[in-house]
Amino acid sequence: MDYLWTPWRYQYIKGAIAGEQPECIFCEAAKRTDDARTLVVHRGVSSFVILNRFPYTVGHLMIVPYKHAAELAGLDPATLTEMMQLAQRAETAFKSLYKPEGINLGMNLGRAAGAGVLGHLHLHTLPRWTGDANFMTVTGETRVLAEELSTTYERVRDALA
Repeated sequence: MDYLWTPWRYQYIKGAIAGEQPECIFCEAAKRTDDARTLVVHRGVSSFVILNRFPYTVGHLMIVPYKHAAELAGLDPATLTEMMQLAQRAETAFKSLYKPEGINLGMNLGRAAGAGVLGHLHLHTLPRWTGDANFMTVTGETRVLAEELSTTYERVRDALA
């Protein structure tokens, strides 16, 4: 049997067991000022861009409104516009940094839709390549990422600046 060690996940698991996870990770990240620690790569007027701590692919971002809203109807037009403008900027950054063959944009609104953070909508934005869902993901339920999260943070933050 092969083992893949992911010690960075221990902090998340330890915090979840101890009940230390914030009620809403996005509201908590929005309030804090230590962007490198929270992985916030860009702050806009009504939305911010944050790296997914548990990415599907290198560069996996989430565009998040500051307002805690579960549905699109809970956001004003200016926030919705800014979110799409940030998605456009992310697309440009991905093309420059990672040369993807495609890009996924998506939202999971509600538990039945697969939302991992209930109550605070966010737009997943991630670069994709043919074959990036390889056997490790499919059979081993393990992701293999070619870049450390800290490196991704610096590259994407600089590209969105």
